[in-house]
Amino acid sequence: MQDVRIYRRTVKRGALAAASGLLAGYTALAVGELAASLVRPQAGPVTVVGGAAIDRTPAWLKDYAIRTFGQNDKLVLQLGILATIGLLAALLGLFALRRRRTGSVGILLFGLVGAGAALTRPDSAGVGDVLPSLLGAVAGALVLYVLIGKLNGADGTASADPGADGRAAEDAGPGTGWNRRGFLITAGITALASTGAGALGRALTGRSGQGASASRAAVRLPAPASAAAATPARAALRIPGISAFTTPNKDFYRVDTALVVPKVDADTWRLRIHGKGVPRPRTYTFQDLLDRPLIERNITLTCVSNEVGGPYVGNARWLGVPLADLLREAGVKAPSKGGPADQLVARSVDGMTLGTPVEDLLDGRDAMLAVGMNGEPLPFDHGFPVRMVVPGLYGYVSACKWLQDIELTTFDSYDPYWVKRKWARKAPIKTQARIDTPKPFAQAGAGTVMVAGVAWAQHRGIERVEVRVDDGPWQEAQLAEQDTTDTWRQWSYPWKTTPGGHNLTVRATDGTGQVQTEQRARTIPDGASGWHSVFVTAT
Repeated sequence: MQDVRIYRRTVKRGALAAASGLLAGYTALAVGELAASLVRPQAGPVTVVGGAAIDRTPAWLKDYAIRTFGQNDKLVLQLGILATIGLLAALLGLFALRRRRTGSVGILLFGLVGAGAALTRPDSAGVGDVLPSLLGAVAGALVLYVLIGKLNGADGTASADPGADGRAAEDAGPGTGWNRRGFLITAGITALASTGAGALGRALTGRSGQGASASRAAVRLPAPASAAAATPARAALRIPGISAFTTPNKDFYRVDTALVVPKVDADTWRLRIHGKGVPRPRTYTFQDLLDRPLIERNITLTCVSNEVGGPYVGNARWLGVPLADLLREAGVKAPSKGGPADQLVARSVDGMTLGTPVEDLLDGRDAMLAVGMNGEPLPFDHGFPVRMVVPGLYGYVSACKWLQDIELTTFDSYDPYWVKRKWARKAPIKTQARIDTPKPFAQAGAGTVMVAGVAWAQHRGIERVEVRVDDGPWQEAQLAEQDTTDTWRQWSYPWKTTPGGHNLTVRATDGTGQVQTEQRARTIPDGASGWHSVFVTAT
């Protein structure tokens, strides 16, 4: 009977020790977030560790995360980090029952990991970025030390049995006496204080972005000097289930590495253009760009992580400054004209770097520094105040958001972020067609069912779309009117159903006459390829 009581007491004390570790970890994160709100939000412990994890994740694993979790990949990463921290903190709490000081030092080591991650981030602001992780770790270590002291009766308020080797209870493990009241009061106060610290940190972080929000609200986009032509009425098909011709801002895909969306104040924002073969470096304010002649264009963007039939493609009306004009004013020449730089490296405020072929930017396409999207200033999620938009190139080599620096260099002398991770240096968008309706495994009624979707081959355009039912012949689909070669094109095909299960497959032909390849390829290193198909059961 005595053995049972000892066992129950041991289990109970172990559970309380694990809870002490969890509370210590919670305190560390809360204090860290509060400190980050006073330093900068991007220096928060979870953010810097998560960012470092993203930087060190193999390309195939990132691709898997995007494919599996979609735009929730960052949330999944953060939850994974929190779960790992919670597990390790609970284990440290258990360890601290026998090694109180050592367990507390373990919490401090987490702080050092966070500090190291903060210093190695591409957007690191220096030593100040280590403070949130270190201060949080110190607070967490103190909490664990005090709570385990209460639990072991090693704080002088209750007695505890010595260990087998005569050491004090703080090193010998749980004894028979413990300060129950002191433990519960301390734990409760700590939980409340930590929650308050975290809430205050979030409130201060929100206030720190008010200046950026106010600057965006104050933006009045000027009328373009070169407006986009009116979208043809027959460019948008009225078929239930098909993607809208213009993607609303709230529905436009977002794929990037930013765990915290940068909130940039347009009033203090600056853009620098410099580098190899730039005889006249330039620095621009946001107002400088607004005062220039702007162009307005409908352009479809595509992420290289988009699988065949995937959702990471969208069409919007962009307003911006022609990038070629800015480059020529700085004295930049295309490599074909004798220019020494063949790569433009765009840098974001969060340290992201993207590399774009200079030749493509000066070949006459509507590459721009966008300031507006679908009639409003860029949303923060999509790069406010300024981002790059380049028709015909995948986003990872062209669509830098939160842009702050443009450097001219060469492909041989510098590898941007994604190229370092084994993605291709150059990445023109591949011809693709997608079936939007019917959905995979849908039940189709008898009679005629409208099969419809979109196809894209930016900067080349779509000439033809064909649909095949099972292994039958290819049948030409009806194309919506083309807006421009830089936008996707809707299509439809009236399918006369027959009972049973059927595979519907689609392929497209671009404006050069090149038929979309059947050969399947994954997204790495330069975009997915293959035909999209869906299985449908007809009654």
